Amino acid sequence: MTRSAATAWAVMGFAVAAILSVDVLTTASYAEQFRAFPDAAPSSQFLLGTDALGRDRLSRLLYGSGISLSLATAAALCSTTLAALAGGVAGFAGGRCERIILGVVDLFLSLPWLFLLLTARAFLPLNLDPGLSVAVTFALLGLLGWAAPARVVCAKTRTLRSSGFLLHARACGIHGARLFYKHLAPGLKPILAAQFWLSIPIFILSEANLGLLGLGVSEPVPSWGNLLRELEGYDNLFERPWVAASAVALAMTVCVLQTRLAREET
Repeated sequence: MTRSAATAWAVMGFAVAAILSVDVLTTASYAEQFRAFPDAAPSSQFLLGTDALGRDRLSRLLYGSGISLSLATAAALCSTTLAALAGGVAGFAGGRCERIILGVVDLFLSLPWLFLLLTARAFLPLNLDPGLSVAVTFALLGLLGWAAPARVVCAKTRTLRSSGFLLHARACGIHGARLFYKHLAPGLKPILAAQFWLSIPIFILSEANLGLLGLGVSEPVPSWGNLLRELEGYDNLFERPWVAASAVALAMTVCVLQTRLAREET
């Protein structure tokens, strides 16, 4: 493991440890309101101060980070699985099957991805239950984000299809699903791992965009998306820099995942 990758894993490990220790680091839940302390500055009671409703910023940041990271990972797993199935079948079967599947992929890719996501979310009620809004947001991300990875998987599968070890397996009488799962699928693991790691920061940023537009995770459940909405009302962050903690956490996480973990996997 390279030094940069080790640093990335250390940063992510520290972040995950902080998220898991939220009950130790904070004394309030993310929804509890301290009405006597709205927009309070950092103190021994509130290490990152409070928001306009008197809620502990640190508690909301840690809970929101956990929600965004865990569910973006689940969405990435969902989209990578769909990409493996669609791209793998297309590249392995070839012919008309490949043309049909790639036609569907091209249809998805021809539409602006964020616009497609916004359209799908707009058909759902805006006043979804907070818990349901979390599941719906990241389910949409996983179901709509498979097309680009599917093309990559298809191209790799097409290359492996004509490789020597697959020709040898066919000569030994192995065909169909067994040939795909036992002999071709293991060769796709590196490319699938890379697509998985690359998808996580994309989904984190997508959820942040939805949250900024009020279409992401619903209040009072925190996520990086709705935490960033708090920055809309601040004209001078230099006087109250602690309110930008969510933006700093989001930027650091995306940079680590995008430039280090993905590179290590590839």
